[in-house]
Amino acid sequence: MRRPSHSCNGRSPPSGSDGKAMRVREVMRQALVTVRPDAPARIAADLMKSCQVRHLPVIEDGERLVGILTDRDLEHSAFLPMLARQLKWEERRLSAPRVRDIMTWDVVTVEPDYDLVRAGLLMFERRIGSLPVIEGGRLVGIVTGRDLLEALAAVTGGHAPAELYLG
Repeated sequence: MRRPSHSCNGRSPPSGSDGKAMRVREVMRQALVTVRPDAPARIAADLMKSCQVRHLPVIEDGERLVGILTDRDLEHSAFLPMLARQLKWEERRLSAPRVRDIMTWDVVTVEPDYDLVRAGLLMFERRIGSLPVIEGGRLVGIVTGRDLLEALAAVTGGHAPAELYLG
């Protein structure tokens, strides 16, 4: 498990008031809190709580993204003991699941120069709450729905983002 090099909530300030399309790099969080797939799920849950994050990128070999652990994954893991008994899984999975046992493996990602509005649309269409940001095969940031809403609100003068499209 990797601790953040900065505060848990570090991110770049939003911009976009110059009329240009905002890019993910302008609002992504760069002070990442990450976890390894072999870490105990309980430790990952404690880390999410202490850093007040709902999405933990799962990395191997330095910065290579292999999955993401979300608050929803943790909620769903509450069913694990009952399922393990019914499916006759090994005792370790029942009593001490690892991150790899409950994480989301198929992660939707974007690059830093991806258009921020398109990133929001991608999150909406895929029903996901965050997008890990990959550059050169390395995890370099994460953008969440909250980051997106805050950035769009700042650009629109605090108006609801829906007003951009609904008039």
